[in-house]
Amino acid sequence: MIAHRFSLLAATLLSCFACQNPNASNATNSTEANPDKPVFTALYGTPILDGSAADDVWEQADWYPLDQVWLGEKPDSNDFSGQYKLAWDENNLYILAVITDDSLTDTHPDGLEAYWDDDCLEVFLDEDSSGGDHQYNFNAFAYHIALDGKVVDIGPDSTFRFFDNHCLTRRITRDKISTWEVAVRIYDGNQYALDEENIPKLLSAGKTMGFALAYCDNDQSPERENFIGSVVVPGKDKNVGWINADVFGQLVLK
Repeated sequence: MIAHRFSLLAATLLSCFACQNPNASNATNSTEANPDKPVFTALYGTPILDGSAADDVWEQADWYPLDQVWLGEKPDSNDFSGQYKLAWDENNLYILAVITDDSLTDTHPDGLEAYWDDDCLEVFLDEDSSGGDHQYNFNAFAYHIALDGKVVDIGPDSTFRFFDNHCLTRRITRDKISTWEVAVRIYDGNQYALDEENIPKLLSAGKTMGFALAYCDNDQSPERENFIGSVVVPGKDKNVGWINADVFGQLVLK
């Protein structure tokens, strides 16, 4: 999300050398049902969330790049570069993201004010891969994970809300490199209700979900300079993932 999102909402009331890993791969395959969508795969395994990435499942999983400019200009690799891996077990989807960022910025400590203008990791999830609008509903989620681990998305009432119990995050930063490990609970958005007890879905091999990952990059300025994603978004306006799940890729649990 960008500062542009805030105005839209008001008017209508997203030691690790691995980041330089030359083996980072693009998700270029597609499914028969959706031939134009990139396909990501998650391997079965349960990593320890400690920000170290020292787990067997991460050793075996493929790297995917964060390299699509959704907002701003393509950053220099010294300013920003990123890649990630995916894993799963019955209870969670796991994300390992290794981000090189020369400046980490968090100037909105309350978490609900212009959170997209701070450095954050954004996880887009569509549990049933149905696509479509999710701006003010739970057809899909767009979790903004702040540097302090707070998780924010927009509710059906058009307000910003915390969803901290949806994503458990551990981040370790050394010099310019941050290693994020995130465990994401998966919810059926068609059944999800605010301020009620919601039961996460149990995952199984073969399940397909809509998925994308992105990073908001701010270099000590009032607004973020760049928004870098994991999928190619067609059209002139690339910053539509927070509204339209059609632009997500497909995630297959292996």
